[in-house]
Amino acid sequence: MQSTLKSHVEYCLIRAPFGGLGIRTEMIDESLMITQVQYLSHLDQPSRPLNELAKNAKEQIESYFDNPNSRFDLPIKNQGSVFQQNVWAKIESIPVGKTMTYGELANQIKSAPRAVGGACASNHYPLIIPCHRVLSKSGIGGFMGEAKGPYLRIKQWLLKHEHAI
Repeated sequence: MQSTLKSHVEYCLIRAPFGGLGIRTEMIDESLMITQVQYLSHLDQPSRPLNELAKNAKEQIESYFDNPNSRFDLPIKNQGSVFQQNVWAKIESIPVGKTMTYGELANQIKSAPRAVGGACASNHYPLIIPCHRVLSKSGIGGFMGEAKGPYLRIKQWLLKHEHAI
């Protein structure tokens, strides 16, 4: 039996101290879920959340910007390979204000640092799954699949905000 429920996707843009965030919500199997959070290095015009989940996400994110110890409690779509999900679960256990290297995380899951970096770059929910807390052994490392550029400035802001650097 085919579902008559259409996939309804909504996207909102919110201001952030480093630029902005895009939040995509979507109806998945009759449940409204966040399907992507996207860092934006600049934001010309925010757009208001059009559903309760997006409003809740906006409030929780703004709470985090006020207090880095704020917790996220948002329904997210389960995405990624089993390996990626394992990496992301380890990342979620890194406390605010703490960091871990790609190598340390790789040792915990019996993998390689580059594979961990690849899983971080594939994270659909940055900030909620805080890949910014994973660093290289010789410095801040890359972020969102970039070795330089605006995403690294966002990573630095997040780590300073959490008093991790």
